[in-house]
Amino acid sequence: MLSVTELASTARARLKDADGLLSLGRYDGASYICGYAVEIASKARIVKTLKWPGFPNSGKEFDGLQSFRTHDLRRLLYLRGRESKILAKYKAEWADIVQCDPEMRYRPPGQLSRSVAERMVRSCQNVVGRLL
Repeated sequence: MLSVTELASTARARLKDADGLLSLGRYDGASYICGYAVEIASKARIVKTLKWPGFPNSGKEFDGLQSFRTHDLRRLLYLRGRESKILAKYKAEWADIVQCDPEMRYRPPGQLSRSVAERMVRSCQNVVGRLL
């Protein structure tokens, strides 16, 4: 199990990774990594909301909890509760965030412009703290 503290620390680290990649002109990688920050922050909130000791980290720990074993940011937002509150307050940011998709890892480099990547990373940075 991953504790809330571990998840929060990892989410913040992924945001720093995204910012570093952005500064190096690695726009696709920055956008991809910032999506993981949102995913991990959402999982930390799920742990808090459901008062779990931690988030499952292995196949065995996910027994009976398969709906939580996802990278789908929309589904995680729903599972964490208060979906409408986040969407109402961060509608523009969330529109950027949902562009972060695990399938991005298969796209050839150079697909995203600097401005799009910057907007995605900034949106993730704005929302992650609210999710934790």
